[in-house]
Amino acid sequence: MGLVGLISKPLKSTPTVESHFQSWIPYLSCQLLPLLICDMVAVARIINATLVIPELDKESFWQDSSNFSDVFDEEHFISSLANDVKVIKKLPKEQATSIKAVKHFRSWSGVEYYQDEISDMWDEYEVIRAAKSDSRLANNNLPPDIQKLRCRAFYEALRFAPQIEALGKSLVERMRSYGRYIALHLRYEKDMLAFSGCTYGLSPAEADELTKIRENTAYWKVKDIDSREQRTKGHCPLTPKEVRMFLTALGYPSNTPIYIASGEIYGGESHMADLDSHFPILMSKEKLSSVDELEPFMPYASQMAALDYIVSVESDVFVPSYSGNMARAVEGHRRFLGHRKTISPDRKKLVCLFDKIERGSLKEGKKLSDLVVEIHKRRQGSPRKRKGPVSGTKGMDRFRSEEAFYENPLPDCLCWKEMPARNSSLATK
Repeated sequence: MGLVGLISKPLKSTPTVESHFQSWIPYLSCQLLPLLICDMVAVARIINATLVIPELDKESFWQDSSNFSDVFDEEHFISSLANDVKVIKKLPKEQATSIKAVKHFRSWSGVEYYQDEISDMWDEYEVIRAAKSDSRLANNNLPPDIQKLRCRAFYEALRFAPQIEALGKSLVERMRSYGRYIALHLRYEKDMLAFSGCTYGLSPAEADELTKIRENTAYWKVKDIDSREQRTKGHCPLTPKEVRMFLTALGYPSNTPIYIASGEIYGGESHMADLDSHFPILMSKEKLSSVDELEPFMPYASQMAALDYIVSVESDVFVPSYSGNMARAVEGHRRFLGHRKTISPDRKKLVCLFDKIERGSLKEGKKLSDLVVEIHKRRQGSPRKRKGPVSGTKGMDRFRSEEAFYENPLPDCLCWKEMPARNSSLATK
């Protein structure tokens, strides 16, 4: 999901920013919205604007009609930011006929860009639509107060609506009744596979269906994708079977409780059978809650994703099968709460090992386990500073290669000396 927003100036002395978010990757409402909203808070601060509560897109692939207050605690959001940015629920009526403009903010921009180019627009316009505003604020080299505001907005001001929080906490308690649990963000869903062009392990009919979806989705620019190349480079989400091999190799026993955080798994039971047979305590929001409890949320993808987010943040171990926006947000949130254990699969290296198993040159067992454990010793959420750009990259590629701010808010929002060592050790190795 990308963003489309409005930035407006209802009074000549008080510019206003109104963010209206539009989707481009289906299902990702809650995976991206918290990050993007919080960046709009920071932008509003930079250009001395008032933030109007965002309107969420209602025309995405999943046809989610949720409003901001359906997903987030609106009053808490407004009051928590009162000392940083003025937030109002909607644009005043007197601004309905204000002069408006549409502006695509430049990707990964710093303070100077907003203070110079964007602030100057107030001379001509009272309302500015900030179109496609995802990744419009730099990860690094921003003033400390702006970075701290991003964290304050994300980790304190932006919290889910009371009804979502209540059921989410109940789901956490029910998972804990089974023991210490893993939250598995299994991004093996139709939209993700179609968008990424990943068809490994699928039937020809399934692969063809995904290709047609990608070809018929106008706002997905890349149409021709080499699925084998994608997988070899580690750009594909792990399949449920690959996740099973990964967790087994890490030493997790079959009685480990696992919460599946995802939408509908593509192919259903046909692709889940291997994972399900090896880890029988495989739970989900659908299994943990009654029909009556879940029914109010089921028509809304963003609200269902919010429930998964809560259970994932509170899990003993979090494992994402793909490094998408929700996975990065959960990892960063867990770091902020004391570097709770998050195991990030090295998909590129894992695929190499799994291919050897498929060819018969490697078997599951101690050798595979030793290799997997060694590869992931430093990929478990331990405290470290946020990674900068990859050496040798230039231009936009340089910014793309940086670790996302919300994936690891250290050092901007965390202190080395005060961070507790709360890295849960659920694994047996």
